[in-house]
Amino acid sequence: MRFGGLSADSRGTADDRPPLVFLHGLSYDRRQWGPVLNELATVEGDRRALALDLPGHGGSPRRDSYRLDEVVGVLHQAVTEAGLDAPIVVGHSLGGVLATIYAATYPARGVVNVDQPLLVGGFGEVLRRAEPVLRSPAYGEVWNSMLARMHIDLLPPEARELVRTATTPRQDLLLGYWHEVMTESAADLGERRARDLEVIHSRGIAYDYVTGGEPDPAYRHWLESALPDVAVTVLPGSGHFPHLAHPAEFTRILTG
Repeated sequence: MRFGGLSADSRGTADDRPPLVFLHGLSYDRRQWGPVLNELATVEGDRRALALDLPGHGGSPRRDSYRLDEVVGVLHQAVTEAGLDAPIVVGHSLGGVLATIYAATYPARGVVNVDQPLLVGGFGEVLRRAEPVLRSPAYGEVWNSMLARMHIDLLPPEARELVRTATTPRQDLLLGYWHEVMTESAADLGERRARDLEVIHSRGIAYDYVTGGEPDPAYRHWLESALPDVAVTVLPGSGHFPHLAHPAEFTRILTG
């Protein structure tokens, strides 16, 4: 199916339960949510759920710009066209940032951020040092070095295969979605995310942070200071993909 020009899997029917919108991470596509959607169907029957391919990913068309605020506008068009009102937005990795910006910009009832810190730290400097390689035919080396730190080896075999195959780390996606991190300071981006969280807190929007390991204490302090009611859940031994390592436990977080 297509909504707002984006490819999507649409399940369930509207009722009094908040609809769920799923956003995958950079280079992946909506197939990554398959295990969670299947678990959701078992637990919640026909709960309304929409899994989208981000612009430029999967079956969704490419764009000239992948600025995050522009991408969030495209996502909102898709959510609106699908007939969803104030969803819970579930985002993994890059999708966690997009889900946060979405809830600070458009109606939402909740955010589930899967293993994506909102402070870039030294990541921007890493990307700036790697920029010559990112712009060369050897750009895949940068992605592979990051993939090696995501602890895919901790996943069950089927989930490991999904991570390795349901992905297209194209050069235009890496350069486009990382553009702001490469060109803007970590302080400026951190202030922007802090403003997003301030809006989310003022609107009383529930925010869950689900991670595969204990968060850095300084980051956890920053997050809990910005969002005193944030729920932080660690699904241990799952690396960067806790939703794939523990789909049943993750689904209970969504439906709890």
